[in-house]
Formats: sequence, structure tokens, C-alpha cells
Amino acid sequence: MSAPAAGSAVPDSMEAVAVGDDQSLSMARVPTPAPGSGEVLVHVAAAGVNRADLLQRRGLYPPPPGISDVMGLEVSGTVAALGDGADEALLGRAVCALIAGGGYAEYVVVPAAQLLPVPEGVSLVEAAALPEVASTVWSTIVMDAGLEAGETLLVHGGGGGIGTHAIQVGKALGATVVVTVGSEGKAKRCRELGADVVINYREQDFAAELAGRVDVILDNMGGSYLSRNVDALAVGGRLVIIGMQGGLTGEVNVGALIGKRARVIGLNVRNRPLDGPGSKAEIVAAVAADEWPLVERGLIRPVVSTVLPLAEAERGQALLDSADSVGKVLLVPGAR
Repeated sequence: MSAPAAGSAVPDSMEAVAVGDDQSLSMARVPTPAPGSGEVLVHVAAAGVNRADLLQRRGLYPPPPGISDVMGLEVSGTVAALGDGADEALLGRAVCALIAGGGYAEYVVVPAAQLLPVPEGVSLVEAAALPEVASTVWSTIVMDAGLEAGETLLVHGGGGGIGTHAIQVGKALGATVVVTVGSEGKAKRCRELGADVVINYREQDFAAELAGRVDVILDNMGGSYLSRNVDALAVGGRLVIIGMQGGLTGEVNVGALIGKRARVIGLNVRNRPLDGPGSKAEIVAAVAADEWPLVERGLIRPVVSTVLPLAEAERGQALLDSADSVGKVLLVPGAR
């Protein structure tokens, strides 16, 4: 590891959020990680809270082998130290980053290929709300599902971090955007972000409302929505499943799937390889090249619900899981 930037010596230990045996969260003092070959150490300005963190906390979504068991899939901050082979020009640079774990801490190791510049017009703290949602949304509805101008995009969970980002991406690309939500508060915010049609899933059946009209579906529910998602698809439609909030299994009318020449795509970002085709590095490069210009033009903005001290991670996760939360919850190390 190279020396840190002058005046910013990296401490031997740091504060991080630990999960207790009872799944409670507390602050712990742990060794500061050291970057390996091709990695950098980021001094965290803010960390994004994601639903995957809640699953990891419950033991349902463990980190990949070799990755820190500290939660957190996205951060913003400043590069504090370099591993072997990392570009020296990165030292001291403000960045945001997609990571596989470790973000709920004062420092985190990041593969250099997963660093993103902070988009112009976005603050360093706000930038922590972007890497995970941008990488997920861009890789799914654009890179894999090929959403095009004039098509219709259906986003389930429109009020969440993924949903609020997907609305903006869909509109920026010229699509008609439909979302499902569970409250009028979330419906109002989705309309403000540009959603053309908002369906309250507690009162309406989205499949009946949209039968055969949707080109791309971004689904966080999984099993319980599978059959109705296929009903909603148009001919040539693409269903992208990124979550399992509605269960692991579901039934589907295979005849309808074949008749519509539809595709069902299961995707995640966390467990992808670091480099090569379909890798995190490829996704991050595409986000920087193709989505960041849309952010800098103001067509896509980070949607932040709440900013809390890192020590209030438990409250932050509870807010994310609440019915009224819209957008991202961010945690700031050192804040009180």
C-alpha cells in the first residue's frame, strides 16, 4: 500500500457498524482495511442504505467470499491510500463507488475499476445515493433489457431507491413509465419524478390495468408477481427480476410466455465478477460514460430521503423499511 496523502494519515483502526447475535446494530472499533493490488482505500463521506443490507443483517444475503462482513454496497468519499498498481492520480480524489460490502464504516477498500467520479452538480454526500441504484438500473433496463425510446417501462416499488432512480432513467431515455406503489405519499413523489402512470397495488391489479402493454418490467418482488408480470408484458417484452420480496417461487403460464416471445431475466450486481463481460467494471464504465452525462444535465438526480449519522444505522434501516420512505437513506461517519 502506498503512503496516504499528506496530512491525512490513515489510522490503524476505525469505527464500523457491527451486527449482534440478536441482529441489533452497534458501533464497533475494527482494524482499518488495507487495499490490495488494483484497489484503493476510500475515506467514507457517506454510505447508502439498501434493502440488501437488511437481508444481510438477517443472514439471508451474505457477502461474496473474501468481502468484508460489514454492510454497505455504495459509498462516496475521498481516496486515502492506494494499493499496488492503482493509478497515483487517484490519491486525494473525490469519488463514489460500487462495492460488494464494507460501506458502513469510516474507511472501505474499493477495486479501482469500481470507482466513479462525483457527477458535476452533485454534492459528495449526495453522491453516495447513486452507485448502487445507477449500476442496478442501468445494467438491467438498459444494458440487459434494452429499453428504448417510445417503449413502456413498469417499475415495481416506485418509491424506493431503485424505483425513484428507474423512473428518471426511463424518462431520460424517452420511455413511458408506470410504477406500482403502496401509499399516496409515494404516488405523489413518483409523479413529481416524472412517472406517467401510478398504480396503487393495494387498490388496483396492475396486470389487469396493463395487460399486454408493457415492454420492460423491473421487478423487485419475484415469485408472487411472476404470473401477473407475464400477463402485463407486450409481445417481445422483457421481465427483469432483481428481488425476491414476494417469495422465491411462482407459477407462470408458459404458453403465454412463448406466445409473447417474452424474456425473463434474473439479475443482480453484487455477485458479478470484477472484470470481463457482464462484470462490475463493465457496468461502472457504462454508467460513467452513458448515465453520468444525464445526471450532469439534471435529467437524473439523487433522491435522498434522510441523512443520518453512521451510529444511527439501525434507525436508517428502519426508515428504509417503512411505508413512507421515498428514495435513499444515507449514513455519515463521524456525524453526531
